Amino acid sequence: MLVATSCILRSYPLYTTLFRRNMSKLSESQRDTLLKPLLDSNGWAMVTDRDAIKKSYVFSDFNEAFGFMSRVALRADKVDHHPEWFNVYNKVEVTLSTHDCQGLSTRDVDLAKFCDKVAKASKQ
Repeated sequence: MLVATSCILRSYPLYTTLFRRNMSKLSESQRDTLLKPLLDSNGWAMVTDRDAIKKSYVFSDFNEAFGFMSRVALRADKVDHHPEWFNVYNKVEVTLSTHDCQGLSTRDVDLAKFCDKVAKASKQ
């Protein structure tokens, strides 16, 4: 019964409103500790004129690119945080920003790390 109640609450607008109310932009210290490593060594870059990050992934073929997108889509749906992305054949461009706080949040950092993990695993 608890699971059913949880599912009902998740789809209820009040739950969504309360959950999103706690979302805030990364602080300066969080940007240094959480975001900087992604920008320095993982290929992520800040988006011009917007508090967002982006990265381009190149895979061996469309199937591998689509598989990456499918795995990320499943996670994104589960955590209720969806990327902006663009795909042409073997290339996927991912942009992350939290619309609820109009900027970068810990959700973006977490999803960026997940994207990198999935991309690395699919290339092995």
